[in-house]
Amino acid sequence: MPVIECDVDDARERLTDAGVAVESGNTDHERWRASRGDATAVAYDNKIVIQGSEPRVLESILREGGGRAHVYFDGGARGNPGPAGIGWVIVTSEGIVAEGSKRIGRATNNQAEYEALIAALEAARDYDYDEIHVRGDSELIVKQVRGEYNTNNPELRERRVTVHELLRAFDEWTLEHVPREVNSRADELANEALDGS
Repeated sequence: MPVIECDVDDARERLTDAGVAVESGNTDHERWRASRGDATAVAYDNKIVIQGSEPRVLESILREGGGRAHVYFDGGARGNPGPAGIGWVIVTSEGIVAEGSKRIGRATNNQAEYEALIAALEAARDYDYDEIHVRGDSELIVKQVRGEYNTNNPELRERRVTVHELLRAFDEWTLEHVPREVNSRADELANEALDGS
């Protein structure tokens, strides 16, 4: 449940400008409430708490744009190809800003890794970061995206093009291969998606 410390009057104005309806609060302590999709922002004095399963839809409007983030991604398939899941995490100096996971149907490990990277980049773009440092434990995917390895598989080539299109949204980016233990939270999320948690 994201908590954003801010001037709640400015935040209300940003939501209104984005076309989000703002209502009175439900208690004496709530200044106002705003909902979009499955997310509700509740304003208190000097902070906003976002509830619901898709907080990103409101959080991306409420957080100041720009800044730097570290993005972790992981995907996996049981059977290769087989049932597949993805996980991703966005981290800043404030800690984990957002994370996500989902089952993606039947895929290979490499397809799942690309889908995880794409989902992570879309989330980072939605948060409007200027600079991202992306990390994953798939050496193949990292080196394909960086142009160090060829991509012979047409499906993976298409996903690599999508990744490059998404990376253009950032002023600066890096992509680095890291050991699985450095990528443990994204790995956990991908496995939770596969396990149906």
